[in-house]
Amino acid sequence: MNNVPTIKLKSIVIDCPDIQALADFYIRMLGWEKDYVEEGEFLDIRSPLGDVKIAFQTNTDYVSPVWPEEPHAQQQMLHMDFAVQSKEDMESAVKHAISCGATKAAIQYSDEWTVMFDPVGHPFCFVVE
Repeated sequence: MNNVPTIKLKSIVIDCPDIQALADFYIRMLGWEKDYVEEGEFLDIRSPLGDVKIAFQTNTDYVSPVWPEEPHAQQQMLHMDFAVQSKEDMESAVKHAISCGATKAAIQYSDEWTVMFDPVGHPFCFVVE
């Protein structure tokens, strides 16, 4: 038998110029809590059940990605999908995210998901579960 070690995802780490400001945005939007802070360099937040974390790492040279992608422009390295229960919930989630500081992408490719940008330009999507 092949001995595959147990590996689990601990967190998604996002580079940004101001960890506190971006963490505060996601805390407002998701209702999560701060979990760990390494002053000025690293901060993470956790879901209410504690099973998912998003971490923020200071990068003073951070450049926002361009979406949709364009040749020779900063590309997104990943994006997060956040699930909602219905299309009505998606509309509500979009309005809530905007009130927290997100923006809705001008170009949308489907009515099954909505592409958004956090305050420093990381794309994320709301998808109907």
